[in-house]
Amino acid sequence: MAKDQLQVLNALDVAKTQLYHFTAIVIAGMGFFTDAYDLFCISLVTKLLGRIYYYRPGSLDPGSLPPRVAAAVNGVAFCGTLSGQLFFGWLGDKMGRKRVYGMTLMLMVICSLASGLSFGNTPNGVMATLCFFRFWLGFGIGGDYPLSATIMSEYANKKTRGAFIAAVFAMQGFGILTGGIVTLIISSAFRARFDAPAYQENATASTPAQADYVWRIILMFGAIPALMTYYWRMKMPETARYTALVAKNAKQAASDMSKVLQVEIIEEPDKVEELTRDKDFGLFSREFLRRHGMHLLGTTMCWFLLDIAFYSQNLFQKDIFTAINWIPKARTMSALEEVFRIARAQTLIALCGTVPGYWFTVALIDIVGRFLIQIVGFFMMTVFMLGLAIPYHHWTTPGNHIGFVVMYGFTFFFANFGPNSTTFIVPAEIFPARLRSTCHGISAAAGKAGAIVGSFGFLYAAQNQDKTKTDHGYPPGIGVRNSLFVLVACNLLGVAFTFFVPESKGKSLEELSGENEEENVEMATGYTRTVPIAKN
Repeated sequence: MAKDQLQVLNALDVAKTQLYHFTAIVIAGMGFFTDAYDLFCISLVTKLLGRIYYYRPGSLDPGSLPPRVAAAVNGVAFCGTLSGQLFFGWLGDKMGRKRVYGMTLMLMVICSLASGLSFGNTPNGVMATLCFFRFWLGFGIGGDYPLSATIMSEYANKKTRGAFIAAVFAMQGFGILTGGIVTLIISSAFRARFDAPAYQENATASTPAQADYVWRIILMFGAIPALMTYYWRMKMPETARYTALVAKNAKQAASDMSKVLQVEIIEEPDKVEELTRDKDFGLFSREFLRRHGMHLLGTTMCWFLLDIAFYSQNLFQKDIFTAINWIPKARTMSALEEVFRIARAQTLIALCGTVPGYWFTVALIDIVGRFLIQIVGFFMMTVFMLGLAIPYHHWTTPGNHIGFVVMYGFTFFFANFGPNSTTFIVPAEIFPARLRSTCHGISAAAGKAGAIVGSFGFLYAAQNQDKTKTDHGYPPGIGVRNSLFVLVACNLLGVAFTFFVPESKGKSLEELSGENEEENVEMATGYTRTVPIAKN
């Protein structure tokens, strides 16, 4: 039997779309814009780092990062992100969403700048300081995931909540796109000013000394959008759901939302007490396991499996483009030309596949629902990866490269119009208010564990099976084709685990989490079971 909803929460659920919704989207979304820029811009400059710091005199090919260094540079931010998601997710439920929100943003600003100022007397010293600052950059980025998702879900109305949360996450696409565009502009400017020959023509002159500024400027640019939104984040009031259901301050919740919604809302301290009575079970309690254990398993596994596929492709797409000869061999280009071509490839994929996929989700998620979008997304990723893997040798022959890029772009489209968006949205909707940020952080951390597996694993797995054709310092792998088959298996498992996750379209957060249920608790999976009421 459902208890009466608090007036302040009901007002949020039925509110018409208005200015404060879009303000919240922009404020939270700019954090995700910065997150994506910071996480993915490193893949644009790793080739340049290898040329600058690991030049091998007399070698036929330009310098490249040693395997362990490359794995650290590419993966250390993910380790920080995973840690930040767990820590700030927990802290957001303990201290409140707003109080923690500013901490994560300032950490991102400081560490973006520090990453570009990495110092050292040796190549390994520069890489070590770069990895140190990128770990803490990732730590701040990690906090942005559960906090942004939770704040947006708790501010939104139930009719368009999915679209609002998806719009915040969609800013990730613009962050990836901007990373490519900024790199194109900076590399073009330096190339025009400091023209250099191809490596095979003059090895030492192919990497001008000024190229060291290029990667630093690109990394430091990530501080700008984060800094621009700090003031507005600090002005946002705490969400009413945290204030009322966790802090149990009915007066403050009503006051805050009266200003936001510009309507008169009655304080209901007695109802707050009634709603929160006997609902203090913890994350590791039997009651949580019974109510939400399968849901948490579903959200964590879906995100884990998705990110193995998503990040292994996204971080190392430059290697895939080289493998199919879409980007020329490194020896035929100068260092700055290689950066330009890698950025151009990533920008094209982001523009044609990544960004549209996010906004298709925004447009359709509250119409067709989360479950269908996630199932179809995983399935279509499987189809297109098979389309890449089965005739892989066909795609690598001259004249067929464009077809490969189109198919590759479609895998990103259905990742973003699919599980990459829904795995972010659903954990912010289906768990209780006092554990919402924590559970989203756990789900997101599982995703970053998948990203670490994908990025580290794919770095080695995608190497050619012929040891004479591997990158310098790498052992033979299973090749790009077989790696794609591994990712296909991950997608199919994602389809299976999607059935553990409830559909949340059109329901209030309290209805989904069971916070306004008293006796007959109708679970989001569609069946009803009786929950005994604790006696005072």
